[in-house]
Amino acid sequence: MKAQVFRGVDQLSYEEVPLPEIGADEVLVQVQVVGLCQSDIKKIKYPLYEPPRIFGHETAGTIAAIGSEVQKWQMGDRVVVLHHIPCMHCAYCLNENFSMCEVYKNITTTAGFAPSGGGFAEYVKVPGHIVRNGGLMIIPDDVTFEQASFVEPTNCCLKAVKKAQIAPGQTVLVTGAGPIGLMFIMLVKYFGARAISTDLMPSRMEKALNVGADAAFDARDPNLVNKIHSLTQGMGVDVSLLAVPSDKAFFQALDCTRKGGKILFFAEFPDELEIPINPNILYRREIDLMGSYSSSYRVQSLAAEIVFNRRIDVDALISDRYPLKDLAMAVDRAITPTPETYKILIFP
Repeated sequence: MKAQVFRGVDQLSYEEVPLPEIGADEVLVQVQVVGLCQSDIKKIKYPLYEPPRIFGHETAGTIAAIGSEVQKWQMGDRVVVLHHIPCMHCAYCLNENFSMCEVYKNITTTAGFAPSGGGFAEYVKVPGHIVRNGGLMIIPDDVTFEQASFVEPTNCCLKAVKKAQIAPGQTVLVTGAGPIGLMFIMLVKYFGARAISTDLMPSRMEKALNVGADAAFDARDPNLVNKIHSLTQGMGVDVSLLAVPSDKAFFQALDCTRKGGKILFFAEFPDELEIPINPNILYRREIDLMGSYSSSYRVQSLAAEIVFNRRIDVDALISDRYPLKDLAMAVDRAITPTPETYKILIFP
């Protein structure tokens, strides 16, 4: 089969690799579409993992082979493949910190080499513990593979929205109107809150308004804080969601968040970046700082329901489609986006 093999930093090789052999409790899925995630790009562009590997994890496809012990699933089933499933019995899982579970962190879906997701290939093997414990989800007949590939990123964003306890009547600042920021806007609206967006690109500010933001501002606007306070009766927003890894965005959020509000870090910042802050700001204003990493098993079904029942318009997020052989071009497009670049999908 064909796959895009990571051979080193910024080195992708479109090559023939062996079809994965499945065990008795495993399933082989023919990949129909896989989303290009910022985490994939980071793994390709930086020396984080030893090659060779096959990345890709926002996967939707068709079951092509089934192990002899597999129950429930059939050949031809249209499925979402979830590459993270926690053990459900460690201390982290018992406290619902599923993304900290070692079983969760140890990716086992694979198209060959060290298991690394495997979506950037024609076929991906799904191991038994994922097959048995909810890591395959059936795609309804009226849902496209493209739409289904959004279940995993929706889960990640939904986890953050739930953690921040966004509720009807609140106002939420979303910094950045890329694919993740736009999905946050949709979810904020779904939960009955108002969304205010910031970005550097006029086209993305317009897109934010189109998908439901109540207001969208240039992040460089010197009057940004005053404008946001004027929209919130002088108080500031209830929650700020940081969808861009920018210290400037954080300090803007700090100025725009009301007393007793929350700031949630969603984007991953460079390891070398440190943000100095006077702790008395948090103490006196009772600001909660929190982080949300990856997905949550607890909201997995809700994420699928939101996507499958079109509670949010994931089609509006898709801007580019590339064949698998052009993955390197897709990565370059994501790194240097045009004004109309949002979510990029890859088709083996």
